[in-house]
Amino acid sequence: MGRARVLLADDHQKFLSVAAQLLEPEFEVVKTVGDGKALLIEAAKLAPDIIVLDISMPEPNGIDAARQLKAASSTAKIIFLTVHEDLDYVRGALAAGAQGYVLKARLASDLLVALREVSAGRPFVSPAISLPLNNRSHAES
Repeated sequence: MGRARVLLADDHQKFLSVAAQLLEPEFEVVKTVGDGKALLIEAAKLAPDIIVLDISMPEPNGIDAARQLKAASSTAKIIFLTVHEDLDYVRGALAAGAQGYVLKARLASDLLVALREVSAGRPFVSPAISLPLNNRSHAES
């Protein structure tokens, strides 16, 4: 099986470049875009396996874009890569259909792990975020 195809969306070009370089050895970065509108267009054209996107980007923002992707029956797995540590953002992202949530401050340590986990069908949230989940279980315990 080939490498998973990834679409990256962030309004900071330098961050897109760093993320793409980090992912490229293991994943195929098919495109990088700078706003929600371009993300929706390219997701429809390219049908990526995984979409990594920022919350705070122009029109629509990442959470709204994720909702629109899901409404359009996109099968791409969604991972947010963001500065927002607030649990309201995390809950909003997960409610919008995200399987992963990575803090930009933890890009180097968490992004590849997040893509591997989400690719395997497991959710991932940066360990720096304390989620009050009652249903957290460890299958390998």
